[in-house]
Amino acid sequence: MTGRRRSFPRFSHRATAIRSATACTAVMASLLTGCGSLSGAESNAAAGDRPTLTVMTWAPSGTKGTNMAGMPAMAEAYARWVNSKGGIAGHHLRVLTCNERNDSVAAARCAQRAVDAHAVAVVGSYSRQGRAFMGPLEAAGIPYIGGYGVSGEEFDSPLSYPVNGGQAALLAGNGRQLAAECKRVSLVRPDTIQGDQMPPILNAGLAAGSRAAAHDIRAPENATDYTEAAQEALDKVGADPALYGTAEFGARAKGSCVTANLGEHTDTFFDSFRRLQEDKPKVQMASVLGSVNQTLVDRTGGKSSPLEGALVTGWYPDARDPRWKPMRDVITEHAFDDNRIDPADAGVQTTWIAYTVLRQTIEQVTEEGRDVTARSLQQALDSGDRAVDTGGLTPKLRWRYDDMLAVQSFPRIVNAMVTYQVVRDGRLVTTHSGFVNLTRTLEKPRQDS
Repeated sequence: MTGRRRSFPRFSHRATAIRSATACTAVMASLLTGCGSLSGAESNAAAGDRPTLTVMTWAPSGTKGTNMAGMPAMAEAYARWVNSKGGIAGHHLRVLTCNERNDSVAAARCAQRAVDAHAVAVVGSYSRQGRAFMGPLEAAGIPYIGGYGVSGEEFDSPLSYPVNGGQAALLAGNGRQLAAECKRVSLVRPDTIQGDQMPPILNAGLAAGSRAAAHDIRAPENATDYTEAAQEALDKVGADPALYGTAEFGARAKGSCVTANLGEHTDTFFDSFRRLQEDKPKVQMASVLGSVNQTLVDRTGGKSSPLEGALVTGWYPDARDPRWKPMRDVITEHAFDDNRIDPADAGVQTTWIAYTVLRQTIEQVTEEGRDVTARSLQQALDSGDRAVDTGGLTPKLRWRYDDMLAVQSFPRIVNAMVTYQVVRDGRLVTTHSGFVNLTRTLEKPRQDS
């Protein structure tokens, strides 16, 4: 891995002063006009005498693709919580949210809005439009902390600080998980540029378990029916629905697995898959957290859900793990009636962890006697003087060069841990204790399928 680092312009003391003055003016205007932009506290004085800090969280909402409205909602709840306790190291936290609409133009506008608002960081956000949003952030020197992990730029830009291994870790982990139980695997994935990256990563996990590469099934990203893709997936693993009722099908179904990674449309695929398999011997289903979650299991029947028995790879402990209690308490106290927030959602969980990183980094900078700016946060994150403790939800996190894994195309990964889960009695539960370390699997050179 190279030690080269892109350089970014330093903010002058004069620019910092202008920003502080602007922030103070905005606070006073808010107080005089009765504006509610300072959620969780009546004034900056209530949070302490230090300047208000502005951050942004963005995610798509109300689109035909993947929607992550719970992430900005969790960010707002987090701000209400910390501000009710005096802020972070005496700094009131102001959270701006933005709908990036799964659109490159909208994502670029969100990034520019963060720049115009003098945000010190973009935190806990979801966007596939890395090329659109990372440029403006880099030009302004604004760190991107704890993105969901679906764009390549999150694992490439020197201003990105990922808290998980992104889709790469999930897919490689899913391959490892399936290798233990499956002789033949079909991968159903979007027929997109992002989807084209999935097969070799999943296959790396399968190869680690001495299994053959998965059959690659391309499917429309936003389809309303996936019967054709489901039938092809079954056929490729030798479980052709036309053979139902024969001894040959029963023998082939055992050891045959179909894993789907279609984001929010994964449930549509599994509905088509279920109808093909109804009242017939079952082929093992699998997916990754984010495409499958507890809400989906509940919505599709709980214990009688067609997802019962499905194997799922996640980044974090399962949603009922006691390590999530602090997050659940915040949701209960500050967002109880906000139905956008699902504590079992991987996006909400990632946002919580990302704001944990922000809080500890702000505390570090403040304790060192420095002003909290985008630049000082970046310096603190790069130095790695203190590892971020997420309460066991991830390993302790640092972003020094020594902490980054030698993963081709994903050089910013510092956390290659995943968890193996299964849908059992209508609940997503961890199948073993602790994390599975995928460092060696991800670092191993991969061959295209």
